[in-house]
Amino acid sequence: MEQLGDIVIEKTINYRNPIELKEQPEYDIVLNENQRKVSEAIKETMDFKKKDKVNVHLIHGITGSGKTEVYMDLIDYTIKKGKSVIVLIPEIALTYQTVMRFTRRFKEKVSIINSRLSSGERYDQFERAKNGDITIMIGPRSALFTPFSNLGLIVIDEEHESAYKSESVPKYHAIEVAQKRAYDTGATVVLGSATPSLESYYKAKNGTYILHKLTTREKGNLPSVSIVDLREELQQGNKSIFSNKLQTLINDRLEKKEQTMLFINRRGFAGFVSCRDCGKAIKCPHCDVTLKLHNNKKLVCHYCGYTTKLPTKCPECGSTYLGGFGIGTQKIEMLIKQLCPTARVLRMDADTTSTKGSHDEILSAFANHQADILVGTQMIVKGHDFPDVTLVGVLAADMSLYASDYTAAEKTFQLLCQAAGRAGRGKNPGEVVIQTYAPDNYSIIAASHQDYDEFFEQEIVYRKLMGYPPVANMVSVLLQCSGESELEMATESVVQLIRKVKEQKYNELFVIGPADPPVSKINDIYRKIIYLKSDNRVHLIRLKDYLEYVINSSQNFKNINVQFDFKA
Repeated sequence: MEQLGDIVIEKTINYRNPIELKEQPEYDIVLNENQRKVSEAIKETMDFKKKDKVNVHLIHGITGSGKTEVYMDLIDYTIKKGKSVIVLIPEIALTYQTVMRFTRRFKEKVSIINSRLSSGERYDQFERAKNGDITIMIGPRSALFTPFSNLGLIVIDEEHESAYKSESVPKYHAIEVAQKRAYDTGATVVLGSATPSLESYYKAKNGTYILHKLTTREKGNLPSVSIVDLREELQQGNKSIFSNKLQTLINDRLEKKEQTMLFINRRGFAGFVSCRDCGKAIKCPHCDVTLKLHNNKKLVCHYCGYTTKLPTKCPECGSTYLGGFGIGTQKIEMLIKQLCPTARVLRMDADTTSTKGSHDEILSAFANHQADILVGTQMIVKGHDFPDVTLVGVLAADMSLYASDYTAAEKTFQLLCQAAGRAGRGKNPGEVVIQTYAPDNYSIIAASHQDYDEFFEQEIVYRKLMGYPPVANMVSVLLQCSGESELEMATESVVQLIRKVKEQKYNELFVIGPADPPVSKINDIYRKIIYLKSDNRVHLIRLKDYLEYVINSSQNFKNINVQFDFKA
């Protein structure tokens, strides 16, 4: 019938759009003087790009300084030149407010991609990008692979976040991949954070990146921050998770009809032991990271393998009051309801956000004043803007401080600054209460001042002394096998290979381990880890290539899985 001309067949493809465009007021904000200076400086490098060089800009802006407005101005400039933009955000939890802002400004030009979309929905977004139906893609690190043919700008917001590093093979970092895509396409890379990673700030200091600063808040002032010493609370007879000061302020906010966020810092949660009298955690004498408590009552370092018995007294002050934390968001939700029976409480953690759309539901409910108090883990303190939140309580600052990781102080500082940044973003002043057993720790003191440079200057000295990134280069070699004895033999063989190369070629190479990683057995697969440090990154890369060649060509390693992970 078609051939006879009786009918005409038309085919149309209807791509799914995960964004529901609503009638919203325009979002066309005029930049203030500081924002305009940063934006113009970046545009200038976009217009006069050097050949074979990627321009990487780091915007270090305090919380609430308007980094998003600068991003939008740069995006508007890029798409007016006929090019496309990728905007990376670290977590799905940030999608709600980010997309609301961007769709108000750029309407149907925006799309999103994340793991909550079905495979078909993700496919549709990449097809829309390839066809030119959209020019802005927002999402976590997977959005980097959006097939734009005319990429002009890559923005990485909250660039310090560990979510930008893939935990599965290949263990790529979004910032490195962004620079490679920018090099191939002639695009510009813009990183932004109130608390940049030490690696990025170190590169900005030595001129590898171009540094820009935003030092004033767009609206309101930085909140006032109080540090509460939980040791003193115990001495006064208060055994509650809420200090007396925090309880008073929560009730005050309820009376004023203002909102409160309670943040429990669960990063690095498992296993460290600290003294409740002096606040000191028990650390490895060789690696300066906390020892982890195992079921056999032994404390183990997961860097070098150092092992010791759990002491009965604190090595610092002799107190017998040793212990770990054991409280979660559900417990806090229950306790806050007991403390404030009339308060409307929302909880946001891995359990309450496991279903599609649950992030948006919780955040929009809180934004619409359907709750007075939001209790949550780190996902509630990153990038959200709630003008009526005037109080933030950090319930356990020590948890991340004592993680068994050389970056523990950095992560703690970042989390506390991000948490503090949620308060006082509207017309009313904000207050922050940081509860801790270590009120004298430099990362907590610097976070209370919201002073990144103060923290950086102290932390970089520690990294230099210990030879940790970004001052030195480090790679971990993870070996896995179902047979424990076979793994032991293979690990010893790899160590011998490394020592041989060290003696013959790379004297400066420093070898730590082998040791058990924090989780030494998963699904009946045993694991061992070796750390290699060197001032020369090329030496580590060559050593990695040599080890891979030997392992892949030897029958002795046929049952061994080996993974290399560069730390900086």
